[in-house]
Amino acid sequence: MIQMLRRFALVGLLLPLALPVTASPVNTALPASIQKALQKSKINTHSLAVATLPLTGPGTPTLVNADVSMNPASTMKLVTTYAALELLGPAYQWKTEFYADGPLKDGVLNGNLYLKGGGDPKLNLEKLWLMMRDLRANGVQRITGDLVLDRSHFIQPQLPMFNDDGGDPHRPFLVTPDSLLVNLKAVRLVTRTADGKVSVFMDPPLTNVTIDNQIKALPAAKCPGWPDVRFNPVNNADGSGATLVVTGKLPEGCSAQTYISLLDHPAYAAGAVRAIWQELGGSIQGGDRVAEVPKNARLLARTFSPDLAEIIRDINKYSNNTMCRQLFLSLGAQFRTSADADDAKAAQRVIRQWLARKGITAPHLVMENGSGLSRAERISAWEMLTLLQSAWHSPYAAEFISSLPLVATDGTMRKRLTRTPLAGQAHIKTGTLNTVRAIAGYSRDVNGHTWAVVAILNDQRPWGATSILDQVLVELYRQPKLASTTVQR
Repeated sequence: MIQMLRRFALVGLLLPLALPVTASPVNTALPASIQKALQKSKINTHSLAVATLPLTGPGTPTLVNADVSMNPASTMKLVTTYAALELLGPAYQWKTEFYADGPLKDGVLNGNLYLKGGGDPKLNLEKLWLMMRDLRANGVQRITGDLVLDRSHFIQPQLPMFNDDGGDPHRPFLVTPDSLLVNLKAVRLVTRTADGKVSVFMDPPLTNVTIDNQIKALPAAKCPGWPDVRFNPVNNADGSGATLVVTGKLPEGCSAQTYISLLDHPAYAAGAVRAIWQELGGSIQGGDRVAEVPKNARLLARTFSPDLAEIIRDINKYSNNTMCRQLFLSLGAQFRTSADADDAKAAQRVIRQWLARKGITAPHLVMENGSGLSRAERISAWEMLTLLQSAWHSPYAAEFISSLPLVATDGTMRKRLTRTPLAGQAHIKTGTLNTVRAIAGYSRDVNGHTWAVVAILNDQRPWGATSILDQVLVELYRQPKLASTTVQR
């Protein structure tokens, strides 16, 4: 009885303008189809938390295990991106700059070239190339000094490395944030076999990475769906670069493509800058090092990131962990005080204060890096639901909602619920870890009314859990059909 009254009270808080609390109905049991699906997958009902709320029409909210602390996986990105929209603004941009500390004469910069990072989550190769074209346009061709990387923008937290249980530290989704994040620190590797020879192409062609091609060319045959091509980076002892050992075999006329993370942040940035500068016909005579830009240095070139509204679209549509972690630290850096040990601590404080100002109580909320790529992060389905309700009423609701994957259309929901009435009817953020499956966002019902919906499943063996969460959306869509009305003029 106490638990039932508590659920009524929760709904009353969510619906302050609705009927009196005691008159507010609420579903406290899962639909039969979902219970059956859980039983089929041998998953306990206590492993699943579900919370739904009508936003634009009639309907009965559902609260099942909604006040239980859960690992939300990548649905945690909704907290970070919504907070950033309101705290930084949808037009917020990051900047990256080139400086010089010496005179420029006849195309020669007699001094060092400094690249200062501002935490841009999307400093790609095109942007970097355009910046270096600006350097050439300003008369720079040869640099006698060093390439100096300024990575001082963030106060980096000391967080544990995420163990993805795959034993491959070079997977791109594991890339950590950095003040000077270039191209998400990833390289594209394309392998082709032609005329009995195997070629390996790396983009960008990092100047401090040597390719040791040991792939065996095979006679022409049907190209395999999973080519036998393996990449093993071996870092140089002095930290200056790496050798990429490529092994395996590939039939004539076949190709393979993959993305991996190479080098540490400063080595990758330096290798990319030098590769582009060489392509532009320039040279840097000195070495590479990390230091801050001197106060008397002269600005040579500057570039700005896309607006934050576009950045969160990349983050949420494709669940980009590195970009979200950059955004989380950017929140901390923007509002850092002397009491904050690092920018992660600052971001955690700022987000809690922001929630408190909005009247959202979140005792279960635990944020580590803000991306959900964590074993420690926690939130309840109820707390996520209140956040979604708040975002629905935000001035930036359109920017936030449109950043979420559209069911059966794009992002991480592109291949889910295809050929169903829900195709194109819901914006849903997904979350996946080895023991977590989650969804959170907005979905329409059969009457065209919009609901906030959250479903989080934590289980040691979440087999079949993705289809169970899809069934939550299907059941939400199947609301009692209301008679249509015609407005007379």
